[in-house]
Amino acid sequence: MDLTHYHRADFQQFVQDHLTEDPALLLFRYQGKTDFDLKAAAQQISARQKAAKKLPSWVSNPQLIFPASISLEQSSSELTAEFKARDRKGKLMIDLTGGFGVDSYFLSNHFEKAIYCEQQEELAEIAEHNLKVLATEKFDIVKGDGLAFLAQTDKHFDLIYADPARRGKGNQKLYKLQDCEPDVVSSWEMMKSKADSILLKLSPMLDISQALSELPDIQKVQVVSVKNEVKELLLHWRKEGIESPLGTEAIDLGAKETNFSFESYKEESGSSVFGDVDNYLIEPFSGILKAGAFKTFGERFGLSKLDPNSHLYTSSEAPSEIPARVFKVIQEVQPKKAEIKKLFPSGKVNVITRNYATGSETLKKKLGVKDGGEDFLIGTKTQIGFKIYWCKLAR
Repeated sequence: MDLTHYHRADFQQFVQDHLTEDPALLLFRYQGKTDFDLKAAAQQISARQKAAKKLPSWVSNPQLIFPASISLEQSSSELTAEFKARDRKGKLMIDLTGGFGVDSYFLSNHFEKAIYCEQQEELAEIAEHNLKVLATEKFDIVKGDGLAFLAQTDKHFDLIYADPARRGKGNQKLYKLQDCEPDVVSSWEMMKSKADSILLKLSPMLDISQALSELPDIQKVQVVSVKNEVKELLLHWRKEGIESPLGTEAIDLGAKETNFSFESYKEESGSSVFGDVDNYLIEPFSGILKAGAFKTFGERFGLSKLDPNSHLYTSSEAPSEIPARVFKVIQEVQPKKAEIKKLFPSGKVNVITRNYATGSETLKKKLGVKDGGEDFLIGTKTQIGFKIYWCKLAR
C-alpha cells in the first residue's frame, strides 16, 4: 500500500479544513482541482467523522491514517481501550489481532516493548505507520497470523491479548468462542505456556456461560459498558492464579463510573423475593443483566422481583447509589388507544418492554404513540400477568 500521498502537507491540511463537511459533496466540488488523491482525502474525512466520538484524540492528530469503516466499527474506543490498559505493565506484550491498533497502543503504554500482529496487510501497514507516530519505536510489526507467530517464537510475554473476529464466512454472527478467528480455544494451552497473563476481548453477543465452558480456567469476567450500552466482554487469566472462585464485574464507563461485582457461585445459590409493583420500578444497568446477576442484584439492594424472567425489580422507596435506572410508578394503564390518548394527547411517550407479550415497536403501533417526552410506558410480565405502567424517570 502506497502511503505517500497521506503524508503530504496539502493532503493533511485539506482533511483538517473539511472535517465537518459532506465527503460526497467535496468529491464533486474539488474534482480535478487537487494534486493529491481527492478520493483518499474524502475517505479520511468520512472515517474521522465516524470516529469523532469513539477516538477523539486520534481524530485530532493529522498524521494518523484511518482505515475502511469495518475496521473502525470493530475497534475499541479510547475509553474502553484505556480501561483495559489499567494496571497493565511489564517488559513485553503481544496483540495477536492488532486490527487498527487502538488496543495495541493503549495496552502498550506501560510496557517496554510490544508486538503487533495482523493478517490483513493493508491494515497492518496503516497500523505500523500510526504506531510509529504514537509510540516511536516501541512496536515490532508482524504481518501475518498472530497465533502462528506465537507458536514458533521463543519469547515469553507478560501479556497476551487477543480480540477474536466476531464474524465467519458469509458475515454471519458468531456466538461460540471456538467458532471465532483466531481459535484461541484450540490454542489455549500453548498460549498459557507463553504468558504470565492473557486478556481476551469478546463480542457482547457471545454467551458468557458457553465461553467459560470452553475455557474453564478463566479467573475473571468483565462486562464493559459505556453509558448503559454493553460494548465488550473481557476474560482474564493469570499464571499465578486466583484462589477465590470465579468473579464477574459489570463496569459502566458513563459520566459516573460504576462497578457491580459478584461471585458466580453466589448467584447460582441465591434466591429472589417476588412481589407486586410498588412505588418504584428498577431496571439494572445492561452490563449487570448481561453478566447474569439477577438474584444477586435483588438481594444486595433489598428489592423484590416482578417475575423470574422479567429482570425488573420494585421497591416502596427510591434506592440511592444504585447501578440502575429508577422509575417512579404513576399508575397502571390499559393497552387501549383511547385511554393512552387521554393520558398523552401529544402522542409522545417512551415505550419500554421487558418480558412483555410483544416488543416495544409493536406496542407503540398498537397504542398509536411515538417515543418522546419525559414519560414512560413500561410493559412487563408480573406474577399476575402482563401489565403496563406509566412511569417517570426518578434517576
